Amino acid sequence: MLRAVLDAPQQVLKKGRESRQLVLVVVFVALLLDNMLLTVVVPIVPTFLLAAELKEANSSLHTRRPLSSRQALASPTFSTSFSYFDNTTMAVEESAPRSTAWTNGSSRATSPPVMESSSVNKANCLKGIELLEEENIRVGVLFASKALMQLLVNPFVGPLTNRIGYHIPMFAGFVILFLSTVMFAFSGTYALLFVARTLQGIGSSFSSVAGLGMLASVYTDDYDRGRAMGIALGGLALGVLVGAPFGSVMYEFIGKSAPFLFLAFLALLDGALQLCILQPSKVSPESAKGTPLLTLLKDPYILVAAGSICFANMGVAILEPTLPIWMMQTMCSPEWQLGLAFLPASVSYLIGTNLFGVLANKMGRWLCSLLGMVVVGTSLLCVPLAHDIFGLIAPNAGLGFAIGMVDSSLMPIMGYLVDLRHTSVYGSVYAIADVAFCMGFAIGYSEPRLPHGNPDV
Repeated sequence: MLRAVLDAPQQVLKKGRESRQLVLVVVFVALLLDNMLLTVVVPIVPTFLLAAELKEANSSLHTRRPLSSRQALASPTFSTSFSYFDNTTMAVEESAPRSTAWTNGSSRATSPPVMESSSVNKANCLKGIELLEEENIRVGVLFASKALMQLLVNPFVGPLTNRIGYHIPMFAGFVILFLSTVMFAFSGTYALLFVARTLQGIGSSFSSVAGLGMLASVYTDDYDRGRAMGIALGGLALGVLVGAPFGSVMYEFIGKSAPFLFLAFLALLDGALQLCILQPSKVSPESAKGTPLLTLLKDPYILVAAGSICFANMGVAILEPTLPIWMMQTMCSPEWQLGLAFLPASVSYLIGTNLFGVLANKMGRWLCSLLGMVVVGTSLLCVPLAHDIFGLIAPNAGLGFAIGMVDSSLMPIMGYLVDLRHTSVYGSVYAIADVAFCMGFAIGYSEPRLPHGNPDV
């Protein structure tokens, strides 16, 4: 009796390790946390870096010969400027006189009697400040570093999973992502944030390639595989859904470290789950020798599918570094709105991946991905037409839904093409899929140009 009680946990773990559903749960959670960390920085980093730059500008001005407030206002080469990120009045050197905005020590701006409130609001906006343009480039490079590193590491992770199995790389990805999350929480400079983002790219490469390959290996039927991929991509979508709004609200009301420490705690729970289910100390190479990576890259069908994944995700990658700064310039948006702007895209992506994970198999995956690409282009054309955050709802929702159509259609196709035309070993082909995904984000992030719309909002 006592022996049966003691053996019960081991029996539960043994059954869990044989369960395809629990493997799907592990991959779902891993993609969820990876993409929460991916998007939680989107509203935080631009505002954090800009606040640091403005604080540095303030301190450098204060170290010069101090001016009284009357002298500063009377000087033809200085005016005062209001910032949403540092609510103090600071002198800004200019080549010509300009109107002034006044602050009363709080987040509200009060104007002199001779100025209308609309002109004060425009002065309080961050439009036309060269610092924003410079920040746009720095943010784009920072965001692109993750995708570029993932792009470099993926070709090595795919063949590695063929040799040692999926479990050890999956757990290695968790460890690296945990370290990256903690580093984000305590980084106070651009250089440290850059290192943390690059480290995240390495961890993401291990987690995504090993996770998708593991799913393809345990779900051998094409219909079941498509449904499982749709659910796993739902974890990706949920991470994107929660990350940006969660990050903006936590940063606004608690502080920069809070969202990252919370994600680090969730990552520890994910690591415990992987230890119980996956046995990451066990080396389990594939029984068959996988098709070489270069051979897969010469397959035109795989290249077409990978190219579609790349171009579809490039759309949202262009928006992530530019949309928050564009909203600050043209809409005077507060910090908490910068993450909420991506909420419609995330919700619709979650719906699209789960809906078309099953539906795409019935209507034809090629047709589903084709329609998705068309909707992606149309939605992107509508983004610069928005006058406020409500005007971004429809184009962002269309963009997310369309990318969900493309991803949930083409990810199962990658595994199906390997089954049909090559050896059924999936690490390398999902390394190619992840490379395509990362290439889209790397190219999109490296195009940090603000859309030209509504200059007079």
